[in-house]
Amino acid sequence: MRFQIVLEKAGRPVHQPKRTGSMANAVTIKDIARRVGKSVTTVSRALHGYSDVAPETRELVQRVAREMGYTPNVMAQRLQKQRAETLGLILPTFGPRFSDPFFSEFVAGVGNQAAERGYDLLLSTRAPGEEEMVAYRKAALGRRVDGFIIIRTRANDERIRFLQQIGFPFVAFGRTADADGFPYVDEDGVEGMRQIAHHLADLGHRRIGYLSPPLDLMFAQHRLEGLRRGLAERGLALDETYLRIGALTEQSGYALARELLALPSPPTALACGNDLMAIGAMRAAQEQGLKIGSDIAISGFDDIPLAQHTFPPLTTVHQPIYQIGKRVASMLINLVEGMPLAERQVLLKPEFVVRQSTLP
Repeated sequence: MRFQIVLEKAGRPVHQPKRTGSMANAVTIKDIARRVGKSVTTVSRALHGYSDVAPETRELVQRVAREMGYTPNVMAQRLQKQRAETLGLILPTFGPRFSDPFFSEFVAGVGNQAAERGYDLLLSTRAPGEEEMVAYRKAALGRRVDGFIIIRTRANDERIRFLQQIGFPFVAFGRTADADGFPYVDEDGVEGMRQIAHHLADLGHRRIGYLSPPLDLMFAQHRLEGLRRGLAERGLALDETYLRIGALTEQSGYALARELLALPSPPTALACGNDLMAIGAMRAAQEQGLKIGSDIAISGFDDIPLAQHTFPPLTTVHQPIYQIGKRVASMLINLVEGMPLAERQVLLKPEFVVRQSTLP
């Protein structure tokens, strides 16, 4: 499935296609109407597939339109509908991180669903903060997009407050501290990490470390809560000595794991708040000569495509990231078009995937 993404950085398009041809030579609906001997209204309705046009007339008009090289005036149609037919997605990231497999999977799902429904995707990157909010205000108040998809929600999310205040359509992948009635899709991170805690404790581990994403992110709070809860249910507690908070990157996982492995009594298991951190931790452990799965257990969260191809394959919690992207985009388009949502707030049940990075 093909879809169009308009990439932006720092408020400027990355690439603008060169215009070719002459607008004066463009075929219009009036030209088609003269060729087939029908009214402009009939031709227009035939091109848009209205059922009140006879099938033979619709087929004739569409065939002649193809022969004449007719291309719909998309901008005119959008002005008529008073919609940009474009969804906005601003990735909250420091620098270009399109190589992040989590973002790649999610954007693919959003973009494909948008294309299926006749929408474009305006994709930008902004570092969280004032520059990010300027981009939201500019796109929303300037009606450059019809609605926003919010990703990696924060406990207190200024983006969501702003869009709620101006009544602008949005759907979030994730929740906030209060989840104040807005539409979202989210994975139950508490339950997912609770299952990981049970798994590691049941394997006999007592010194369990945790590499956490930044705790201003709501999902990071949920996952830490789930780990604490799961350990408590096995009669254990998370030793704060073994807790480290870092970034959602392989390099951060590597650096934090090295810190923990250098302790006098290092952890025998590492739970990680996402797969990239876990992959970095695996590298750190292997550099220490540890055999992952037997000498040390390491788990992740998200089940990015790379997780099953690490050495050894990574135990993790599966999130259907691509499908979530499609679902969030579909919900947003329904909001934009005034259609009711079957569910406004969707909490998905996690799927725990055991692989060779955590062995008995």
